[in-house]
Amino acid sequence: MKKNNLIATVFAMAALSASAITPQPSSISFIENAKPLKLGKETTVRIIGAESSDSIRLAEYMSAHDFTVVPTKKKAQVSLSIDQQLGHEAYNLHVNNKGVSISASSGAGLFYGIQTLMDLRDDYSKSIPALSISDSPRFAYRGMMLDISRHPRDKEFILKQVRAMERLNLNRLHLHLTDAAGWRIESEKYPRLNTVASWRPEETWKEWNAGGNLYGGTHGGFLTKEELKEIVDYAADRYITVIPEVEMPSHSEEVFAAYPMLSCTHTDKGCSNFCAGSEATFEFIQELLDEVLEIFPSEYIHIGGDEAPKGQWTECDACRKRMADEGLASPEHLQSYFIRRIQDYLSSKGRKAIVWDDALEGDGPSESAVIMSWRGTEPSSVSLPVILSPGRYCYLDSYQDAPSTQPEAIGGYTSLSTLYDYDPDPAAVGFQGNLWCEYIPTDSHAEYMLYPRMLAVAETAWTPAERKNADDFRRRAISESERMRTEGFTVFDLNTEVGNRPEAQTPVDHLAKGKKVTYLSPYWKNYPAGGDSTLVDGLRGGWNYSDRLWQGFLSADSDERVDVLIDLGAETPIQEISATFMQICGPDVWFPEHVTIYAGNDPDDLTELTSINHTQIADTEVSFRDFGWKGSATARYVRYRATAAKGVIFIDEIIVR
Repeated sequence: MKKNNLIATVFAMAALSASAITPQPSSISFIENAKPLKLGKETTVRIIGAESSDSIRLAEYMSAHDFTVVPTKKKAQVSLSIDQQLGHEAYNLHVNNKGVSISASSGAGLFYGIQTLMDLRDDYSKSIPALSISDSPRFAYRGMMLDISRHPRDKEFILKQVRAMERLNLNRLHLHLTDAAGWRIESEKYPRLNTVASWRPEETWKEWNAGGNLYGGTHGGFLTKEELKEIVDYAADRYITVIPEVEMPSHSEEVFAAYPMLSCTHTDKGCSNFCAGSEATFEFIQELLDEVLEIFPSEYIHIGGDEAPKGQWTECDACRKRMADEGLASPEHLQSYFIRRIQDYLSSKGRKAIVWDDALEGDGPSESAVIMSWRGTEPSSVSLPVILSPGRYCYLDSYQDAPSTQPEAIGGYTSLSTLYDYDPDPAAVGFQGNLWCEYIPTDSHAEYMLYPRMLAVAETAWTPAERKNADDFRRRAISESERMRTEGFTVFDLNTEVGNRPEAQTPVDHLAKGKKVTYLSPYWKNYPAGGDSTLVDGLRGGWNYSDRLWQGFLSADSDERVDVLIDLGAETPIQEISATFMQICGPDVWFPEHVTIYAGNDPDDLTELTSINHTQIADTEVSFRDFGWKGSATARYVRYRATAAKGVIFIDEIIVR
């Protein structure tokens, strides 16, 4: 009886401990009453049936991780073998007292089985319980994006992140190599990209942006072709494909600093778009891509396609002529023409393009493209394959905890749980976390923003939705974070997490809740929150203006921002009317400059209760401020107005008491 109880206890502990595997396998079962596998000081491995390149790669990897690889015909504790019946990256792993067997149809599948084995080995230092794991990824593309344009990163930093990726079954490293803040890839054909476009007078993006976006100087740098090839090879040995991104047609100011004739203005100022009407533009890009293709063997090349100011093309004679000659109806169609020409060139070289979802405007890209969605495009609405990377969940440059406790970020709030709870559409081909680095100057800060949130990206990208468990994941994330710290990573401490804004955690009841709201000035379609009921639904906003609780207001034609009329339904005694606004100056979110509050029984003849003036002052904080009135009034209608000469206004609730 005592023996059986002990076995049951050990089994239960094993089941709990194995859940330390991240990402969680598709299925795992423990074999009750079976003897565990005792690990010796030297764990031997044999590889059966794999292609020679995979055998060499796997043997070298396992040798570097304290396994001893032996000849195929020799007995070993761990056996790796090929099973063509399994999916491309799937694997089966079995443990009994005689040894471990891992089978897969590919080297990649065997590699992921090895990662699980190493997790098990770490959990059980002396023996592994008898178990069976059957595992395969939810998405084929599982990515991490590093922006190294805004702040350059050296080869060693990138290799370090590759080592983190390998433990998490991530298989795509997307390097954002070029943007206005700096060119980070060596070019022999166009050397001024390295001598001019890669350098700036100011060290940080923030200083540089405030200083007029000048180029040249002593801060910056680029990765040589040999360094990039080393990164590519190092990643490939871990079944990770490096995908380069060269931004076009916009975000290209650094190029024009070196080669101004390629812009619509033919100068180094006043334009961010390549001139789509000039053949010199396409000759330049094609010759540049030739250099990129020599370095990166990936099937896909990311060519950007986001946030192109279309007005720059309408003011350019060459671009207008191109539109007329090609029968293009709008600047959006000119963008499609541009993207498709680059696609055609890549196709002639046996490659394909990834583009941001902005490129869907106009005619969109040709059918060979993959769309990387950052604005919320769902796969079902697009005829092309989609990699999901929505800003609300996957942009890791946002705050991961209460802003007052964190280093400065661009804004927003994406906690570990927010990211983990996101359930991406299974129709997508991939899922990716993006680290933009405008506000992230140092390597340690970059790691701090990546981890542990990349663990949530990895598990969401790999593990079936029904296998995810938020509480269990958080426990594993804390454990994995500690392991990463011992390996020299800088990781956000979940044990000190404050969480979301307190006001957002409890609904508020008040006189206007659920009442009719008439918008005399429309809310911004990009940030509608919950629509017409948002401002009286009893829900307060959190740290993030993208949490669908904050409603945004922007007017291009006037200073008018918020102007709403609330019908309380009947004449009602009122003592207080207030609303909370958010300010984050980095993304141009501001407090209002003027607030006026009215009340009365005739909507066309209301009494002004208060008028509040506020001077907009830039700061680096995420701030919240109430603008309101207190007193005594009786009214059926309440009108709330807020104006500002610049920026976006965000408001979560108009509270009437």
